[in-house]
Amino acid sequence: MKTYDVGYLVGSLAKESINRKLAHALFKLAPAQLKFKEISYADLPLYSYDYDADYPQAGRDFKKAIEASDAILIITPEYNRSIPGGLKNAIDWASRPWGTNSFKNIPSGVIGTSPGAIGTAVGQQHLRSILGFLNSPQMNSPEAYIQFKDGFLNDAGEVADPGTAKFLSGYLEEFHQFIARVLTVLPRGA
Repeated sequence: MKTYDVGYLVGSLAKESINRKLAHALFKLAPAQLKFKEISYADLPLYSYDYDADYPQAGRDFKKAIEASDAILIITPEYNRSIPGGLKNAIDWASRPWGTNSFKNIPSGVIGTSPGAIGTAVGQQHLRSILGFLNSPQMNSPEAYIQFKDGFLNDAGEVADPGTAKFLSGYLEEFHQFIARVLTVLPRGA
């Protein structure tokens, strides 16, 4: 099967983010055909349409990284029942200037973890609404709302519970198949 370059965004800018830890654990469970590369957005200023006439280099680089990806995976925490402001700011940069939406027709997946019992369910729904507006085809099933508690990862940074590891492996296999289906209908560069 074809290999796909998956750009990923970690919703938290914190170096020790549990969502960053989840991302690294996920990659160990992913099919070999998915190659992951982080797309950083830490250097983006707060978006304003004042930048549209002369986009800063950080904004251009971010847009190019999204556009160079076969798919996007967003691994995000939930802040106050929504997504973190930095992630929303990055998405705004990628969608502007008007008419140059970098997410258009790029398949996307959403996952996240939180210490809370419902994981990141509400924040993911907000993010799905944004991605839908940006015309990014989304994998809607299976959904993954992961509770991060003591012992979730072992010392090697792997998912410790075999049942959870199996579920996440299945999630990533579904994501792989979803990417293949979407890019069959909406080939890149079309």
